Amino acid sequence: MSNFTQYVKHMVFERNQAHTLRRRLDEPPTFIIVVAGPRQIGKSTLVRQVLTGRLSHFIATDQPLPETTDPFSSPYAESPFASVSLPGKQPTAEWLTLQWTQARAKAKALPEGQRFVLAIDEIQKVPRWSEVVKGLWDADRTVGLDMHVVLLGSSPWLMQRGLTESLAGRYELIRMSHWAYPEMQEAFDYSLDEYLYFGGYPGSASLIRDERRWRDYVRGALIHPNIEKDILQMTRVDKPALLKTLFELGCAYSGQIISYTKLQGQLQDAGNTVTLAHYLELLSQAGLLAGLPKYAGQKHRQRASSPKLNVLNTALMSALAGYTFADARNDRSHWGRLVESSVGAHLCNTAFDDCEVQYWRESPDEVDFVLTNNRKLAAIEVKSGVKFSSPKSLDIFAGKFNGTRLLIVGEGGIPLTEFLSYPAGYWLE
Repeated sequence: MSNFTQYVKHMVFERNQAHTLRRRLDEPPTFIIVVAGPRQIGKSTLVRQVLTGRLSHFIATDQPLPETTDPFSSPYAESPFASVSLPGKQPTAEWLTLQWTQARAKAKALPEGQRFVLAIDEIQKVPRWSEVVKGLWDADRTVGLDMHVVLLGSSPWLMQRGLTESLAGRYELIRMSHWAYPEMQEAFDYSLDEYLYFGGYPGSASLIRDERRWRDYVRGALIHPNIEKDILQMTRVDKPALLKTLFELGCAYSGQIISYTKLQGQLQDAGNTVTLAHYLELLSQAGLLAGLPKYAGQKHRQRASSPKLNVLNTALMSALAGYTFADARNDRSHWGRLVESSVGAHLCNTAFDDCEVQYWRESPDEVDFVLTNNRKLAAIEVKSGVKFSSPKSLDIFAGKFNGTRLLIVGEGGIPLTEFLSYPAGYWLE
């Protein structure tokens, strides 16, 4: 498929969250709509798709308008409701208030029955954004203004802090995550093997026939900004070099259980285990790397356990591993780790609400993944045709924890394509 054809298919393809957003915009504006998720997964594209044909204004805070520019009278605008993005000053609380005030004016000028939408991308880059939004939103509710507000953000840590501190009870969240296999297959004609290796970043799909270029893109446009902008500039990290090295080590060890003591031994200036656990949590919230806890049935024992490292998008693993696509498929051990990491990433990315993803091990027995929602349990064994865990591990786990649903994914069990087509919670039903 040509790059142009892929681009057209991508622009036409809509993720499920688009239907949710469209339904909410068709309702009266009762809550702020928050669209949140990792960098480069198509949040802005999705919102723009839904806003097509609606009276709206889309603001990108990473390319803010000069404060003297009126976006509704700009000669660059195709219509009074077009989105404008011109380079200018860094966004401030005053700038945000100005944009909101201008959108208000347009919403008030509309005939009855027509509704305006203000969408603000990367809202977390505006200082004191949640306090400003709270005041403006509450004022709009007081006068019954018929204007929806959509906030987008790629820094989950900052988004969550702002939402819980200032906007509790005022917003509804539309959570987005990395693209699943069926989405990449439908939008870009990915084969299963291509998905396992190249992962679920839509922006890199057109580059997979030029692997050097694809690898450079993932490193420079995804990994570097995620760490340098979304983590280091947004929260305090006392040892940034340690966080970067921990991420690289986590990609190398994805799919493996590794103790904090061993991590300290592999890292220079590693600090204590609390620091490492905190950095793992930051990497997880940024959509990069998770440290899965051991399932023990008791929360305090889970916190003290060694983490099982798992990339949240296998593109990150492949871009740093030094294997070409062909080399990876020919190395049966490495391919087995890619398969297991892909299953783990899929579970983590789709485990919403109270669904948790963990692992279990009591030497010599080990279960690859454990799903729980505090009411139901599922134990999952991944078989890639390379690594065969002892079948008795599932039986031993089930003997210790009654009512467990036992699942084998891959050879001899649920086909990998089928398993990757359902969210984590589905396997607990």
